[in-house]
Amino acid sequence: MAWFALLAAGLLEVVWSYFMKVSDGFRNLTPSIITIVAMIASFVLLAYAMRSLPLGTAYVIWTGIGAVGAFIVGIMFLNEQISALRILAAILIISGMVLMKITAHTS
Repeated sequence: MAWFALLAAGLLEVVWSYFMKVSDGFRNLTPSIITIVAMIASFVLLAYAMRSLPLGTAYVIWTGIGAVGAFIVGIMFLNEQISALRILAAILIISGMVLMKITAHTS
């Protein structure tokens, strides 16, 4: 259950980062509210996951999902730049997440 909570927390990090971007510095009400609600939910789920997962593993996977997810959302929905180096960076983040998962002693 902790891994599911961690995955959901990471996906919510992508949600809040996207809506923070489209909130225009919290000038647009609806995206601002979605940002805050998704942030709180993400932190609650992360805290739950950290009850049984190692701190480093949980944090790396949470931020990794957020970073790679935001990268993908930026390209798909915000017309952000895509390049070989940015893709390599995302692959390296994913590789680090996989290694943290493999080396986690708690399931």
